Amino acid sequence: MPASVKEMIETANAAVPRISAEEARKLINKGALIVDVRDAPEVEKSGKIEGALHVSRGMLEFRADPASPYHCKSFDPAKPIIVYCASGGRSALSGKVLKEMGYPKVFNLGAFKDWAEGGGAVEKPIEAGM
Repeated sequence: MPASVKEMIETANAAVPRISAEEARKLINKGALIVDVRDAPEVEKSGKIEGALHVSRGMLEFRADPASPYHCKSFDPAKPIIVYCASGGRSALSGKVLKEMGYPKVFNLGAFKDWAEGGGAVEKPIEAGM
């Protein structure tokens, strides 16, 4: 029987720890990579977390795979990675994929709006999405 999106997100949430904004700040201060997996129009409209790398969900595997011609050198298995999106679903799925790709320290921050409304630093305007 095929899995539903809801089931896939539940499985991803079980595999990838959800962290608070405060926990994310601590990891960022220690050098964690923070990745925004929203689509470019979303990021262009609202900005992104200060210092975040924007990699749309559709390009994540290509950017994270060292064997891909689209690999981004910011992805380093030795560093923690924090992912976020608009509500937490895409970031959960992204975190699970990164773990499957060999990134051991992956965390889901969840929703960008929670970060922004909680006073987290936001960059505006942003460069065009990758």
